[in-house]
Amino acid sequence: MLGAKYKELLKRASDARRRAYAPYSHYRVGAALLTAAGKVYTGCNVETSSYGLTICAERTAVFKAISEGERSFRAIAIAADDPDFTPPCGACRQVLIDLAGNIDVILVNSKGRTRVEQLKDLLPFAFDKKHLQTARRTKK
Repeated sequence: MLGAKYKELLKRASDARRRAYAPYSHYRVGAALLTAAGKVYTGCNVETSSYGLTICAERTAVFKAISEGERSFRAIAIAADDPDFTPPCGACRQVLIDLAGNIDVILVNSKGRTRVEQLKDLLPFAFDKKHLQTARRTKK
């Protein structure tokens, strides 16, 4: 059972999904990132004709939050126009683990069903800053 804060986060992600710019794939995704202080940053996917320059909803939300000075996060909700659950792509998982840590990932599908996962379960054995710190120590 989701608490009121997570339900609000899902609503914000669904609202962000409606603002997605997806003229090529028609696959709209919205995300809402919850900070430790309770503030919410939203994002949607924005496509270009060169797919490699496209940005996902999750990265839009986390980059907005980081650019505003946020550094501590609790959860991210992701809503997509799909009857199945849409988890973050690999690039978004890496960005989230580096910048947000092991947060809750709340997924909602087009049928209104929800699922909650821990980010580390979606990205096991993740490469993160501790690997760089270890390499730096052993190089000395």
